[in-house]
Amino acid sequence: MKTAKAWRLGMGDVQILAGHRPRPPLKKPVWIIVLVCLVSMFLICAYVYPPRGSAACYMLSSRGCKALSDWLPPDPAREYTDEEMASRVVIKDILNTPPHESKNPKIAFMFLSPGSLPFEKLWDKFFQGHEGRFSVYVHASKEKPVHVSRYFNNADIRSDQVVWGKISMIDAERRLLANALKDPDNQHFVLLSDSCVPLHTFDYVYDYLMHTNISYIDCFYDPGPHGNGRYSEHMLPEIEKKDFRKGAQWFTMKRQHALILMADTLYYSKFRDYCKPGLDGKNCIADEHYIPTFFSMVDPGGIATWSATHVDWSERKWHPKSYRAQDITYELLKNITSIDVSIHVTSDDKHEEQVTPCLWNGVKRPCYLFARKFYPETLDNLLHLFSNYTTF
Repeated sequence: MKTAKAWRLGMGDVQILAGHRPRPPLKKPVWIIVLVCLVSMFLICAYVYPPRGSAACYMLSSRGCKALSDWLPPDPAREYTDEEMASRVVIKDILNTPPHESKNPKIAFMFLSPGSLPFEKLWDKFFQGHEGRFSVYVHASKEKPVHVSRYFNNADIRSDQVVWGKISMIDAERRLLANALKDPDNQHFVLLSDSCVPLHTFDYVYDYLMHTNISYIDCFYDPGPHGNGRYSEHMLPEIEKKDFRKGAQWFTMKRQHALILMADTLYYSKFRDYCKPGLDGKNCIADEHYIPTFFSMVDPGGIATWSATHVDWSERKWHPKSYRAQDITYELLKNITSIDVSIHVTSDDKHEEQVTPCLWNGVKRPCYLFARKFYPETLDNLLHLFSNYTTF
């Protein structure tokens, strides 16, 4: 009777009675409910707004953003073609396979050059004392190089002609990777030109690359005529215009990424057939678009979106700034080695700057390990300054 009467009381009476009767225990602790809600919100936000920076990716897992997307539902916008499905199965399997554990991990330095390398003496100084921790490969497309450093002896691979802007540039890069991958101890792969120079000591470069689980592949979205303006609809359905990316060809790449690049035939064939100067009135440059687009699509969380090789495009010409002997000063090299943000400029009328902090394992650090484009006449000045500027 008392209980029934209590239900008929007004709200004011209920508040008075509440102080005189114990509250029944909750069936589930509040903290569990709150935790479940927070986790659910986090997963929903991560799916709708996937993290783009490498720092955010490290918070999710050591594999980066791709690890989360592996178990999220696939894009329901369209059905994959048979070729695309097969390609993605192979790529996913390689990415999910633990890297080969080497007792003597090495960096493969791959030089793409027309002939002899003018900075061999500088690289010789860079390599000295680190035997067994690196490999060297040279692709000389025009003439057999003459080597002056013992580290470059027997480094030449079978080479073929390379034409700027053509798919032959990508073929040369893949040829270098194929040769370097034959050595199971090669765990990281660096593509360099004949005009590249090192900015740091070997130990610094080795630790920088070996102790991160991402590749440094220049990649950004450019809505302008020299970016997405080069896209061809012949690349559909596998490559949509929104997925088209641009970037410099000079990369550093971990072994798993080198393997999936060698395994790719689908996306490579699209760029081979439909990204070439003059096609449909456009000047598509394969080496500026294939690798950035490919990795942005298949493993966006596994790459940093800048190259570890510095190039100065501030003059906004077809070719980057080239350094002469009089340009080589301690201050110049110190300035380059201290840059800690990556800047991309779109080719549309806005010339929008896309500024990205350079993060190494989530910590802001200088972006660049190497630099180009240096004339051969700079060699003596670089050799003289090497031990000084590499201590930054």
